[in-house]
Amino acid sequence: MALIVQKYGGTSVGSIERIKGVAEKIAERIKNGDKIAVVVSAMGKTTDELLDMAYKLNSNPRKRELDMLLSTGEQISISLMAMALQALGYTAHAFTGAQAGIITNKIHSRARISKVEPDRVKEALEKGEIAIVAGFQGITEDEDITTLGRGGSDISAVALAASLDADLCEIYTDVEGVFTADPRIVKNAKLIKKISYEEMSEMASLGAKVMHPRSIDYAKRYNVKIKVSSSFIWNEGTIITGKEEKDLEKVEVVGVTHDKNVGKVIIKGVPDKPGVAHMLFEALAKKEIPIDMIIQSANREGINDIAFTVEEGDLKEAIKITKDVSDKIGAEGVDYELEIGKISIIGSGITKDPHIPARMFGALAKEGINIDMISTSGLRISCLIDERFIEKAVNILHEEFNLGEENGTS
Repeated sequence: MALIVQKYGGTSVGSIERIKGVAEKIAERIKNGDKIAVVVSAMGKTTDELLDMAYKLNSNPRKRELDMLLSTGEQISISLMAMALQALGYTAHAFTGAQAGIITNKIHSRARISKVEPDRVKEALEKGEIAIVAGFQGITEDEDITTLGRGGSDISAVALAASLDADLCEIYTDVEGVFTADPRIVKNAKLIKKISYEEMSEMASLGAKVMHPRSIDYAKRYNVKIKVSSSFIWNEGTIITGKEEKDLEKVEVVGVTHDKNVGKVIIKGVPDKPGVAHMLFEALAKKEIPIDMIIQSANREGINDIAFTVEEGDLKEAIKITKDVSDKIGAEGVDYELEIGKISIIGSGITKDPHIPARMFGALAKEGINIDMISTSGLRISCLIDERFIEKAVNILHEEFNLGEENGTS
């Protein structure tokens, strides 16, 4: 008997018929003797519809009330899923994030999980019931409802799996697993059968929409084995787990990702003195705005420029904060760009092989694609380019590193 945590995304539970289908899938696993806890997202476009209503009433709603509103989407889903399973003759018990013991910090709309105390979920499972848990949400120590941000149900599922010491966390979505590139853009993109936490974390943070990057980091921290597969057809999916020892020295590109959800902020004519960069990025950090690429230009007569990228949804607030800092330090001003995108290659140790970045930059140059900014880690190389060339660049790099072939990089 295995203890499994399953997560079903909004598309998977997007209609009554799909909820019935998921309930039947869960029932099959119960018949096999497994204990099942299920995390579900809001149905289809429910979250977007709730946001639309909120902004029609108030162009700048308080995030506390916004979280209270958005959390109702998942509560609809868990209630209907429990009812569907009960109609099949099973005992199912629905829990909100708070009832499931998901405790978060106080950052509304992008809260982070502080701890999980799933006593009621454990009790239900011990009784042989199916536990249905609302994803995307939690509660603070002060008992305020919070949400975890877009894709937060992935985080809920992995956190619950870790706290229950589950044998496997299964993520069911509308794609068959993790691919070497977006299959909607690259026709010969291949399903990746197994990928490490580290590689998957980079792919998720760099534009792969299959899973939330925070969920992968959580899984790595607590050694939660994940399987990503389709809700609609049977397939072997992708296993996300620790890297096998024998593969540690292997250098290869495993995937190409892209992200058009990028904004670039430039603070010009910054006085070149200690503490300026700290002042800027501390101000951004206080508002929980994640930063990706950062470039500081060479000193020219005592000043330089600092450019950085943020998610497009954070751009407006990032510009405001940067302008405030610019005024305080006497910089020349702030500019921004939106018509940009990020293209990345991912793989363990790729920056240790000097031929890989050379091949990447050469392939883009050959097609006349100019690189605006570059950032690297031990697992990835990312380039900021004109948004118009993103899809072309994805295909170029996928072909350059032979990712459409069974063995990948050569």
